[in-house]
Amino acid sequence: MTDLRVAVLGGGSWGTTVASLVTRNAPVTLWARNPATVTEINAHHTNETYLPGAGMPEKLVATNDIGEAVRDADVIVMGIPSQNFRSVLALVEGHIRAWVPVISLTKGLELDTRKRMTEIINEVLPGHPVGVLTGPNLAREIMAGQAAAGVIAMRDATILQELQGVFKSGLFRVYTNTDVIGCELGGVLKNIIAIAVGMGDGQGAGDNTRAGLITRGLAEITRLGVAMGGRPETFAGLAGMGDMIATCTSPQSRNRHVGIQLAKGRDMQDIISEMVMVAEGAKSAPAVMALAEQYGVEMPIARDVYRVLSGDATASRAFRGLLRVEARAESEPG
Repeated sequence: MTDLRVAVLGGGSWGTTVASLVTRNAPVTLWARNPATVTEINAHHTNETYLPGAGMPEKLVATNDIGEAVRDADVIVMGIPSQNFRSVLALVEGHIRAWVPVISLTKGLELDTRKRMTEIINEVLPGHPVGVLTGPNLAREIMAGQAAAGVIAMRDATILQELQGVFKSGLFRVYTNTDVIGCELGGVLKNIIAIAVGMGDGQGAGDNTRAGLITRGLAEITRLGVAMGGRPETFAGLAGMGDMIATCTSPQSRNRHVGIQLAKGRDMQDIISEMVMVAEGAKSAPAVMALAEQYGVEMPIARDVYRVLSGDATASRAFRGLLRVEARAESEPG
């Protein structure tokens, strides 16, 4: 893999973590928009804003010149928040060579178009192989050397096998999957369920309640994911259930944190203003609900989270409503 050169775009926690992992297999250039982040990574091998206390490999090179990062790269990895994803891809377009694979790390939807990130890549960079790296991957744990597993999804099985070797590293085990839609949607949709779980945790809910929300939430996202073309078994794997458990239970989860703060009666804008990193569930909720309506899928948990995020309900009222919903057959919505 040392013959492949990799560009990772995005200097946040997960982009920096993936760049650090991949340096064990290939030369990596990390693009970050903030010149101070670039200087810190190159001079001190740290990124204290997003990964406090973690050290970066000395051979990881950072730049804020996107052309420098992209023009010689054999693989492009996009760690850009969903609402800025398209604009950064437009910058990539002027420098990328033909047929270079583009891999998304982003677990969100574009609000205006409701499109997944791989759909945007296909639109802006037609002809490039497209994939997604996802799973239950908390950046700080991985940077601390703790074992984790992810999944890389791409339709082309030959390129998929090659890229598996680029991303697997030490205790970070990477599995493969050809279900790009299912893997991508699993990462997107579980964020909204994590907000619901956070709302419960913030109101003192117990482990039984949390387990119920996670399980019924997984059923919701599977229904929508399958309706949109994903495979059911994908949502029982790392990209679905695995990512759901990590995001709904970890103190490091941004989306769970949003739910906890909403349960305290705090305003959404105040919560976001205090966060360094993006909570994609809050950003993507309107697009998710529009897709649920488009595909005729009932998502009662996601719907109540969306009502709280949009200011139409309080967290306490929405949570009480979820607990009082009439139980049907377990295979049915609700």
